[in-house]
Amino acid sequence: MKTLIICESTHHGNTKKLCDAITADEKDVTLWENGRGEIPWEDYDLIGFASGIAFNKFYPAIIKAAESIPAGKLVFFLYTCGKNSQDFSEQLAGIVEARGCTVLGSYGCKGFDTYGPFKLIGGINKGHPDRAECDGAVKFYRKLKKD
Repeated sequence: MKTLIICESTHHGNTKKLCDAITADEKDVTLWENGRGEIPWEDYDLIGFASGIAFNKFYPAIIKAAESIPAGKLVFFLYTCGKNSQDFSEQLAGIVEARGCTVLGSYGCKGFDTYGPFKLIGGINKGHPDRAECDGAVKFYRKLKKD
């Protein structure tokens, strides 16, 4: 099963670290940095959407990409955030399910965050995602492929 992960990781590259861990370990995965052009949906069976979280949502460009996914794809989500207190993929899951896709799950973890007032104190979650969180993303992906 060929996998495409569409990623937008703008501030500190937190989410890209998760994607890089997966692509380094799994050879059938292509990382597509959002904005690279037309997304080659037809070449892939499993689609991942990966983003930082801003104001409790995936980045707008990732939401827009999800709104154009063709029916019948298997989908998962990866994200990093300042406070990992909920599953932030619910909005995106609703979008892709309404388009006829199947959601397999999501993986989220802390990410280094210097937004707004956090910048004044040097940020929060320094060193995140850490090695264990990146390994967790790889384990999450492997489990998806087995199920």
